[in-house]
Amino acid sequence: MSGLRRPPRVPRHGHVAVIAPAGPVSPAQLDIGIEQLRSWGLTVSEGAHVRDKHPEMRYLAGQDADRAADFVWAWTRPEFDAVLCARGGYGCQRMVDLVPWAELKGLPPKVFAGSSDVTALHARIAGELGQVTLFAPMTGSAMFTDDLPAREHLRYSLLDPASVTKLGRGAEPIIGGQARGVTVGGTLSLLAAEVGLGRWRPQPGSLAVLEDVTEDPYRLDGMLTHLLRAGWFDGVTGIALGSWTSCGPIEQVRTVLTDRLGGLGVPIAWEVGFGHCANQLTVPLGVVALLDADAGTLVLEEPALV
Repeated sequence: MSGLRRPPRVPRHGHVAVIAPAGPVSPAQLDIGIEQLRSWGLTVSEGAHVRDKHPEMRYLAGQDADRAADFVWAWTRPEFDAVLCARGGYGCQRMVDLVPWAELKGLPPKVFAGSSDVTALHARIAGELGQVTLFAPMTGSAMFTDDLPAREHLRYSLLDPASVTKLGRGAEPIIGGQARGVTVGGTLSLLAAEVGLGRWRPQPGSLAVLEDVTEDPYRLDGMLTHLLRAGWFDGVTGIALGSWTSCGPIEQVRTVLTDRLGGLGVPIAWEVGFGHCANQLTVPLGVVALLDADAGTLVLEEPALV
């Protein structure tokens, strides 16, 4: 069992690019986030369209082709050590097929960080480019600018990845036990939406990491049922669950997850501490890790970045 290619860590005075591949960004919030990145000693460059708003569909950060162009710009410029997403929302699925993935395959791996709707890009980067990514708080969001523990965990994940190889908050398990595998997943609704496209999915020996926000329990039930019927969980060795903020009464959410996933017979950890939550942990996708559901921890067998 092995993970994907690991990008180099961001150097102490590195250069990062910030893009908005999904929803529109608050300029004031983005300004705060960029200044916080600069306070780490980083040089920050903005994508040309990071502050755009689509002229008609105001839930998008500019035109699909422009958002894809910003991603390609950030990925192909050798001076950038990392590509950081400004926020999620909606829109990555609209631009992801506009990226010329075949032209990017020969390039060295590069740090990529984001979460929520950015799950669609995580999956495509893993499948097309075969490299580790970071499911992490985003520069132009309150979960970065207003949450010091979340921001600091991302800082260490980028600059000193060997110091953050043990994740978790010790919640009670849904199903106890230990499992080893390669981390895969992200936001549940995006994973369910990708099923049927004939693209990358978990391989045997994967550890699933799942979370979501503002989805009613019956919606979570439907998404999990869809993934189960599609065989998405086939070969998964264990499941680490993150936050389920504003998804209804938390005990009802736990009941749904237990009902839908418990039959897989694999260890399932509850509330490991990633996703749309306070003190959001940065979780690498594509690395070999040990899940201890009883302890509520996910331990990386090697740092996500080299």
